[in-house]
Amino acid sequence: MPLAQNPLSVEVELPREDVALITVSGYLDVDTATEFQAHLANQLHHGRRHFLLDLSAVPFMDSSGMNIILRVYQETRGDSGSVHVIQPTPAVRRILDLTGVSITVPISENVEEALARVDAGPVVPEEPQA
Repeated sequence: MPLAQNPLSVEVELPREDVALITVSGYLDVDTATEFQAHLANQLHHGRRHFLLDLSAVPFMDSSGMNIILRVYQETRGDSGSVHVIQPTPAVRRILDLTGVSITVPISENVEEALARVDAGPVVPEEPQA
């Protein structure tokens, strides 16, 4: 079986008990998305509610990677969790912006900023005054 042309590397750190920092390197596409999804599913299984996805070393992401990010976002919302993308490369940022994912999933410049957003909790729109 040949090696993938653009292998994916996924590292998981736990800055806090309920927070997983997932650092991804390589192409996040149809050939590598299953591995990425397996890491996220494992962290969900172990009770992580907040996901910090460091995409600073991902030169390319297709709809497969984007769909996995949106799926984990949906999963965590039910548990008052969150997903944050950290420092995506320009190509990945462009995909997130063009598809509107960056409106739903916050983008942070670094881990500290993402953790501060976790601490702040979700932004809830105010109810109009009658």
